[in-house]
Amino acid sequence: MNELLRRAGAIRCDIPDPREAFGHRLRVGLVVAAFILILSLLG
Repeated sequence: MNELLRRAGAIRCDIPDPREAFGHRLRVGLVVAAFILILSLLG
């Protein structure tokens, strides 16, 4: 769990522009959703 939190902290992005921050969060969310989908299809 600590490793997961450390990696999440590394992915975190501190962008001052709200639009860029939203785009970054959207991309990260889509990647996570695709990863979960792939895992659920394989399992």
